[in-house]
Amino acid sequence: MAVCGPKLSLCGLILSVWGILQLTLMGVFYYIRSVALAEDVPGLERHFDSLEAFYAAADAGYTQNAYNCWIAACIYLITLAISFHQFWANSRSTLNV
Repeated sequence: MAVCGPKLSLCGLILSVWGILQLTLMGVFYYIRSVALAEDVPGLERHFDSLEAFYAAADAGYTQNAYNCWIAACIYLITLAISFHQFWANSRSTLNV
């Protein structure tokens, strides 16, 4: 049963693939502690009393951002599956007409 049209389902496919690629790569870069992403790490705005406390906060922030990116990529996998099903349903309905 097609809920959305063929153009919308194709758009969903393309956006899902792009979202999966981008968020997976961003998760990898957060996981390896890329310095280019340091501005987006939460918890580094405050003053730290020791270098060890700063490193602990940075590691926790980088890890949390990596997990958040990977969770969002998994949600995009669900969107990809739904969009693919709709694209398939639309292509099947045009064959039967």
